[in-house]
Amino acid sequence: MEPVKTAIVGLGWWGRKMTHLMSGGDAGLELVRAVDPAPEAAEFAAQYGMAFSADLETALDDPAVEAVILATPHALHEAQIEACVAAGKHVFCEKPLALTKSGAEKAVRLCHDAGLVLGMGHERRFEPPIVEILDLAREDGLGRILQIEANFSHDKFLSLPAENWRLKADQAPAGGMTATGIHLTDLAVKLMGPASDVRVSCENLASSIPQGDTMSAHVRFQGGGSAYVSATLATPFVSRFAVFGTKGWIEVRDKTHVEAPSGWIVTRASTGTPITVAEVGAAEPVRDNLRAFARAVRGEAPYPITGEEMIANIALLEAIVRSAEHGAVEAVH
Repeated sequence: MEPVKTAIVGLGWWGRKMTHLMSGGDAGLELVRAVDPAPEAAEFAAQYGMAFSADLETALDDPAVEAVILATPHALHEAQIEACVAAGKHVFCEKPLALTKSGAEKAVRLCHDAGLVLGMGHERRFEPPIVEILDLAREDGLGRILQIEANFSHDKFLSLPAENWRLKADQAPAGGMTATGIHLTDLAVKLMGPASDVRVSCENLASSIPQGDTMSAHVRFQGGGSAYVSATLATPFVSRFAVFGTKGWIEVRDKTHVEAPSGWIVTRASTGTPITVAEVGAAEPVRDNLRAFARAVRGEAPYPITGEEMIANIALLEAIVRSAEHGAVEAVH
């Protein structure tokens, strides 16, 4: 497959992580341009042989650029996706896609109508044990799914300067929801379908983070069943995803943060069998997600996260943000 010539927008922590992963070429993407408003980012771009500019428009005007990766603050995604589509570029957007359902609907519609691929930074779907869960669910290996329990927390943001956008309540609302919880709701929606309502507790218990540092959400789904999702910004790293069905259950625990994945511990049981514990070796789900995006751009395979799933996840996010303000049950529209 010929690599997709790509521009990356945003060379912060995560943008640099993705740049490192794509530098070997086995993600199916060739980085040819970088965009960041910080002048000091130019040196990093030069290390990888990328042309550099401070504005997105310059990259979009480059006819060599086929696709754009957005590793930018959440509130910028909607306008940036619209600009990319207007320039005829495929888009891979870091999560969340938007902060409102209407924003997500617009992004999905624009890309669809223009015949462009829209990829999403939900790399958890590409972790080998999560892939197994999704396969089991599709093949009815877990039976009727009854409940999901999930936690994705860390304390990485406690050392950020106060002016960082990740510590702005309007940019990253509801505690750790947009940083980590959005991955868990993505998986929950994939497994259980659109949510019907949610009740959230969001408190500031151990820091001065404006949006709160301790968030939990109880989600109910249109087709029945529920999910408990928690995302804390003031505890050492932990990541757990557990699915309970009538034929069995499975729990996945990450050994390390996806920034430097080193494997997973999988505990499971099926009807009539004992509980087993196994280890799964290291993989690089961020690269695998980018490779899936590149394959979709080249028409080799459909991108595995559908527009409907993207919209349903952001509809749930919007309801979570509303409920976080007062703690009452909010319908998911």
